[in-house]
Amino acid sequence: MPAANIQSDQVGTLLFSTVRAVLQQAIAQRVFPGAAWGVLQHGEIRAIEGIGRFTYDDDAPAVQAETVFDLASVSKVVATTAAAMVLADRDLLHLDTRLGDILPGFVVGAEPGSGKIRVTLRMLLAHSSGLPGYVQLFRDDSTPEALLRDALHLPMEAAPGTRTEYSDIGYILLGKAIEVLSGETLDKFCAKTIFDPLGLRHTTFNPPAEWRSAIPPTERDTSFRKRVIQGEVQDENAWVLGGVAGHAGVFSNVADLLTLARCILENGRGPGGDPIFQAGTVKTFATPQSTGRALGWDVPTPPSSSGRYFGPRSIGHLGYAGTSIWIDPDQELAVVLLTNRTWPDRSNDAIRQVRPAFHDAVVEALR
Repeated sequence: MPAANIQSDQVGTLLFSTVRAVLQQAIAQRVFPGAAWGVLQHGEIRAIEGIGRFTYDDDAPAVQAETVFDLASVSKVVATTAAAMVLADRDLLHLDTRLGDILPGFVVGAEPGSGKIRVTLRMLLAHSSGLPGYVQLFRDDSTPEALLRDALHLPMEAAPGTRTEYSDIGYILLGKAIEVLSGETLDKFCAKTIFDPLGLRHTTFNPPAEWRSAIPPTERDTSFRKRVIQGEVQDENAWVLGGVAGHAGVFSNVADLLTLARCILENGRGPGGDPIFQAGTVKTFATPQSTGRALGWDVPTPPSSSGRYFGPRSIGHLGYAGTSIWIDPDQELAVVLLTNRTWPDRSNDAIRQVRPAFHDAVVEALR
């Protein structure tokens, strides 16, 4: 049957049939119980859909197109990196400012020669600070103040600027630096300058209680909180920090993330044409650094989770819970995948094979 004789929704169903097949196979193989996904191309939404269920139980709620997920580390770009861009536009954040000049506790008492005095905001954004990647601070710290203190005092693992080490610790400290520079908590600053102006009605730290049953659970926690984690941040360090942290804590849905992606693709312009970010700032943060990463954003380095078809100017980010966003300015393309692959526990990492297969299927369908 010629495509011209098919209803538009049927065309969409046929167009992305291979994408659904990839996700259905992943669900059958218990990579994740459900997913929401979406595609933006040339400024238009091509698809937003839900598939599967919140858990593997037959009576679990079905994932809908609008279902909100824990973004995990995708929070780093949706909130913290975006907030840094806003502050840079306002001339309140300078990339080569030293972290110790904003958070003196980072350098006061540091061992001579540790290199901490040379750590800059640019290094935190590019993950080249020399700080450790991840430390279970929540094991010893039960308050936000204690956890931040211990994050500030962690020893360096490498000289600043000498290696790339993806660092949650660096982003915890970057989030606090942004709070100092903005004079507001990270959640309030992001809501006022990014989420609300873009109309992201389903994007927030600490979702309200009435949202929680409509958010897929991320884990049955048997070792720390000893309960099902649903509608509260999965990351334990972020949870001790009150659910608002530079490295994790944002919840959102596909439509909101595609709106943010459209803003990036349109050089920082929001839905009404007003600038959320300056075009030059978008370009600066999307430019790969000597570390091989952009500022806040990842870039496709084979083998990439973005698959084979995202170009060299693409930017994106992954989240531990099974979330991702990838943006390709040359194809005017953005793709979002949200899952709770950590349900019921964190042992399954087969999402590593699903992500590139999913992105390849999307681009091949569009071509």
